[in-house]
Amino acid sequence: MKKKLNISAHPIEARVSHHEMKLPPMMAELYRRADAQLRKRPQTKKSNAEGTKSAMDSPRLLHELQVHQVELEMQNAELQESRDRMEVLLEKYTDLYDFAPVGYLSLDEQGRILEANLTGAALLGIGRSQFIQRRLPSFVTPAGRPSFLAFLKKVFSGLGKQVCEAALLREDGAPFWASFHGTSALSRTSPRKWCRVAVSDITALKQSQEAQHRLEALAVANQELNEEIVRRQAVEESLKKSEQHSNLLLEQSRSLQAELRHLSRQVLQAQEEERKRISRELHDVIAQTLTGINIRLATLKKEAGVNPRSFDQNIARTQRLVEKSVDIVHQFARDLRPAVLDDLGLVPALHSFMKRFTARTGVHAHLTAFAGVERLDPARRTVLYRVAQEALTNVARHAQASRVDVTIQGLPEGIRMKIKDDGKSFQVERVLHEKGGKSLGVIGMRERLEMVGGCFCVESSPGKGTIVTAQVPHSNGKVDRESLDSSPRSKAKS
Repeated sequence: MKKKLNISAHPIEARVSHHEMKLPPMMAELYRRADAQLRKRPQTKKSNAEGTKSAMDSPRLLHELQVHQVELEMQNAELQESRDRMEVLLEKYTDLYDFAPVGYLSLDEQGRILEANLTGAALLGIGRSQFIQRRLPSFVTPAGRPSFLAFLKKVFSGLGKQVCEAALLREDGAPFWASFHGTSALSRTSPRKWCRVAVSDITALKQSQEAQHRLEALAVANQELNEEIVRRQAVEESLKKSEQHSNLLLEQSRSLQAELRHLSRQVLQAQEEERKRISRELHDVIAQTLTGINIRLATLKKEAGVNPRSFDQNIARTQRLVEKSVDIVHQFARDLRPAVLDDLGLVPALHSFMKRFTARTGVHAHLTAFAGVERLDPARRTVLYRVAQEALTNVARHAQASRVDVTIQGLPEGIRMKIKDDGKSFQVERVLHEKGGKSLGVIGMRERLEMVGGCFCVESSPGKGTIVTAQVPHSNGKVDRESLDSSPRSKAKS
């Protein structure tokens, strides 16, 4: 009885609890919140004109209606708030997806475009509605299509994130370079495979790389050009030096040619002078002697029977003229080619010549000879003889000397001959370059020695006389001018 009174005393609360038990938890929570909000509102006073019969049901119905109204208001507010949040999220999604700085594409295994953002469509210069369901490989240039298809194959094989670079063609045919980053994905609504691909324009990067490559190539080319310039400058400098050397050689050749022509004229002139001398000697000496012999023979023919004693004296004088003529002929022969040089050797030939030289000029001549000089070939012995002959002739003509020493030394590299006098000195360079034939003897000595690979040197100083040095090699080689120092091994005097 007491329990019934409690229920009837609070019919609205009992109704509310019963209503909450039939609602789902979320709706029951909404109902409680609406009921709590309704209780906070001020209640309107009821008129006493209402009947006693509706006094029990009207508050309950009114309360439930008011609760439902509050529920609707709260749901409407929540829906409005949810819509506002959805609009904000949609705006963020649109900003992040459609207006992202890179293109987002969803592709199937054939490369067909399932979804794309506005950036991806803008990269290829085509509207998104026309972009969907087209195959992305058709936008790749033919050269890069195999690598792009291999990229898709790797993406769908589930090997993780894959990267690819390829050249694409926009709808208007303009090319650009794109970078692809792809990963495989699973669809909750469809069993078919698809993948996500991010596309970005790397044309500027490629251009900068190409520019960098061109700069590196230009740097290499510039380096090679600089090296080529340096090489050509070196070649040009070498050519200049070669040209200068060639000009110097040409000038020397011209000078030598002029000297050779001058020497040839001097030789011809010397030959003519020698022929004139020989002709004069033959005419003045031999011819006169032979004429005298002829006259005496004629006289002897007439006086043969008249004066026998005078005949014997004339015969004796005629014999002396004949002997004198023979000596003169022998002298000519010795001057032209001494037979003792070929028969006995260089040392006896020089000894004989120097004896006649002393007897003719009064200049004391002393010979110190190396016995091994006779092992030289005839050509080299002849050269040394002619050099000594010419040097002694010059001493007799110009040196005004009282003594001359001829020394022949044996060296490891050859034979050296020195001819030293105590006469007056002369300027060697001036004489060597003097015109008029005065230096012909010195030039002839030098030319003879160079013909057999030898070398020649003349030294002359005031108070010390003149030293003529000639050196010849043992064989057909050449000797060095700096190797002119040794001591004699044996001596011979004249």
